[in-house]
Amino acid sequence: MPQDITYQHPLFGGKISCTFPNRFQDVSDIREVPDHQEVFVDPNRDESLIIELLEFKPDVADNGSAVWFLQDLAIEQDAEGSVVIEQSGVLEAPGLTYYNTPAVVTTAVGQMAISKGRQGREAQNIVKVYLANLRLKEVDTDVLVTAYEPIVINPLSESADSVGAGVAVPAAQAGCTPMDEVFKLAVTSFRVLDWSLF
Repeated sequence: MPQDITYQHPLFGGKISCTFPNRFQDVSDIREVPDHQEVFVDPNRDESLIIELLEFKPDVADNGSAVWFLQDLAIEQDAEGSVVIEQSGVLEAPGLTYYNTPAVVTTAVGQMAISKGRQGREAQNIVKVYLANLRLKEVDTDVLVTAYEPIVINPLSESADSVGAGVAVPAAQAGCTPMDEVFKLAVTSFRVLDWSLF
């Protein structure tokens, strides 16, 4: 049974909170992170969790918005072989209500080959990407919660130095909470504590 310790992380100066395992380290302690993002990584597993605040995209329909953002992400990261594995319908998040308007949430899971940072295509890793789009329409914001789980690490990738090349060890086997559960917890525990952030 996985023994991860989870706790509520304050994000964006404490204006938002979200619960996930504390094996994920705050990347801003190591390098600069854009103001609209909070990035956490588990360097021992090369897994990451990103919470991002974007301007609301009115031209993207609620139904399938997570898939749209997943495909946008694949283009942005110059991914190859991007496939959508599953997607949810539109769910309301009563815990995220602003002036009686609940947030609309959709999720999608995909798989793609992407390289780390500035490494080229020859160093691509195969990763599973979990993405949730929390649409806070009343404050013109699309929130993305994105989790990356490596499936196969390329020997040429810088990730191979820290976690080894080849097929990634499943989280449960390593005594960690599986990424799909980490993702679910992060999304369902997401709370806006101070709406003046937007």
